[in-house]
Amino acid sequence: MKHLAILASGAGSNAQKIIDQFRESSLAKVSLIICNKAEAGVLQIAVREHIPSLLISRHSLYETDEVLTRLKLLHVHWIVLAGFLWKVPGKLIAAFPRRIINIHPALLPKYGGKGMYGMRVHEAVIAHGEKESGITIHYINEQYDEGEMILQKTCSVSPEDTPESLAQKVHQLEYAWYPQTIEKLIRENK
Repeated sequence: MKHLAILASGAGSNAQKIIDQFRESSLAKVSLIICNKAEAGVLQIAVREHIPSLLISRHSLYETDEVLTRLKLLHVHWIVLAGFLWKVPGKLIAAFPRRIINIHPALLPKYGGKGMYGMRVHEAVIAHGEKESGITIHYINEQYDEGEMILQKTCSVSPEDTPESLAQKVHQLEYAWYPQTIEKLIRENK
């Protein structure tokens, strides 16, 4: 059984889909949810799903070994980012090489980098008149949204789309592809 840790900063809709994917699995389970916002909905999901959670500060993530120690204590094999808005520190990347993955709500390398998240991405895609958008699942490295690509899936952008309607299209791709891609990676890297 492989143990997953989810890092999230928001409502946790992708985290919930990942939890659901592995609920009855003998392959893996979500063993920890790490969050940097006390009011984030993902912490309520952790309580409801009986998954331990860790609320972190910038100090605990960047200046101590608290997070790394907790991950090791729980024998975490994979770290999955699901709307986590802070940069992952190099010490975590070094401890989990090719074992930390992220999903980005655009077709990288376009519309990625520091400050490009959530609705900001969809606003930029529409403002630039793109005909398609989508998701990119990738390994992380020490630069925002520049890690090795694992999978991209696209959706069309119509002239009638708003950032909100595009966000819905992208969410559907995330929910359909992120959990199964995580499972595939775990199976391939036993």
